Amino acid sequence: MPDHDLIRFGVSIGAGLLEKFDSLIGEQGYTNRSEAIRDLIRDRLVEAEWDKRDSTEPAIGTVTIVYNHHTPDVSDRLTDIAHDYHRNVISATHVHLTHDSCLEVMVVKGPRNEIRSFADKIISIRGVKHGKLVLTGLVEDELEG
Repeated sequence: MPDHDLIRFGVSIGAGLLEKFDSLIGEQGYTNRSEAIRDLIRDRLVEAEWDKRDSTEPAIGTVTIVYNHHTPDVSDRLTDIAHDYHRNVISATHVHLTHDSCLEVMVVKGPRNEIRSFADKIISIRGVKHGKLVLTGLVEDELEG
């Protein structure tokens, strides 16, 4: 439910940074800066809340990687680690990006510490060019508005 007690405040920002921000939010479809700033604040509050929680608390999220499938044993290592964490991996989607590169997105659940351990092991495999873990969960009502 939206907060009807809106407060206006000023922000000082360099012209170059504001120009880049306006370009980015325009590309993302925001109709005004306020909407974009509210989303940035909510995102950071959710992230901070998750950082404060017990590492054994349940979470859901995704592990996204881009890797070179020609790297020796990379596919086998990815599969072995996923099997080691079979209780945490809900699903995986594999996409062939180029002749050399693949994208894999794994949806994960379980205790945060197990998910982080899984992601760290996957992302650190030789041949993985880029990887990112995104954790999420229920968003509290006070972050609405």
